[in-house]
Amino acid sequence: QVQLVESGGGLVEAGGSLRLSCAASGRTFNMYRLAWFRQAPGKEREFVATILWSGGSTYYADSVKGRFTISRDNAKNTVYLQMNSLKPEDTAVYYCAARTAYSVGTYYDARAYEYWGQGTQVTVSS
Repeated sequence: QVQLVESGGGLVEAGGSLRLSCAASGRTFNMYRLAWFRQAPGKEREFVATILWSGGSTYYADSVKGRFTISRDNAKNTVYLQMNSLKPEDTAVYYCAARTAYSVGTYYDARAYEYWGQGTQVTVSS
């Protein structure tokens, strides 16, 4: 099993920045790829960004490309999401997710991820 704990959410004005953290514990040696998803009220969960646990191979949703950066620190078993130039439409609960090499599905498909954190709220005021 893998446990994921997100932190770093909060309230920020439009144009501001936040950095989310996702701390992983447990059988992290099985992890292959980590991702951030988000879910706004009344909307489906959507892909935000992903990175290989070993590093590299990053992908972003078009809506955040150029504003968000995903990175990882394997020594700390932590993945980060640096969010700049935040917009009100970025308001959502942000979830960290992990998948092993054995799962199937594309990197942007939430169903491909076996482990999820509890989520952290990000609110961007206009």
